[in-house]
Amino acid sequence: MHIVLDFLLLLTTIIYSYLEALVKFFIPRRRKSVAGEIVLITGAGHGIGKLTAYEFAKRKSRLVLWDINKHGVEETAADCRKLGATTHAYVVDCSNRVEIYSSINRVKKEVGDVAIIVNNAGTIYPADLLSTKDEEITKTFEVNILAHFWIIKALLPSMIKRNHGHIVTVASVCGHGVIPYLIPYCSSKFAAVGFHRALTSELEALGRTGIKTSCLCPVFVNTGFTKNPSTRLWPVLETDEVVRRLIDGILTNKKMIFVPSYINLTLTLERFLPERALAAINHVQNIQFEAVVGNKTKMK
Repeated sequence: MHIVLDFLLLLTTIIYSYLEALVKFFIPRRRKSVAGEIVLITGAGHGIGKLTAYEFAKRKSRLVLWDINKHGVEETAADCRKLGATTHAYVVDCSNRVEIYSSINRVKKEVGDVAIIVNNAGTIYPADLLSTKDEEITKTFEVNILAHFWIIKALLPSMIKRNHGHIVTVASVCGHGVIPYLIPYCSSKFAAVGFHRALTSELEALGRTGIKTSCLCPVFVNTGFTKNPSTRLWPVLETDEVVRRLIDGILTNKKMIFVPSYINLTLTLERFLPERALAAINHVQNIQFEAVVGNKTKMK
């Protein structure tokens, strides 16, 4: 009898959820304030991290900026201070667990408890698997996913204690679908998406619903990390457009942020298509970028 009641409750919840989603589609979501919140952004010396820092600075957040590039992170910090934000810059190698833990201890002593984390630092080595060096594979996973574990493990206890915070995982559409010559990158981004989903589920199981999570999944972004990217079906995004969508998602507590948003529908459709149809779609979209194949750099 209990299982029948559970199924009826499940059906009611599904119907209610669809109706709620329909209503929210037409009614703008209320945005939260991040003024005064301590925000840690990794990879803040370039691209998405830099522009994200500017957006939080405009909203009067207190910024903690990390990057391995001293000049880049200090330049971002100086710009944020001009925008009126209290800003602290640190040179941190996100592939180094010991350095991450040491830097977080410094942040706690010098700034305070971080409320919003934007795990943005990333690396990519476009190449076929046999041309990819072992150390490049290791570095990809250390920066793109393992750093998320170390940072969150160090900062989550204070969030749990206060039942307050926001954890942002910068992943990629490559965390949902694969592209040749990016095996380590795609694998690490699949892991990042899985990390976000599992962490979200665990926080709910712990009853810490005051800690929000968001995962950013854009297509190719014109940041210079991937050289000369092009596709027929996807746009190559500009950084400011991606950051606008990211900030909007954070302020409205959106869990999965696809840029462009229709990519979500494309990925859903792919789950139901046969392999031959998927191969035809890949041929039509003709994704290209510079990659090392057979130890030679070429467009692939």
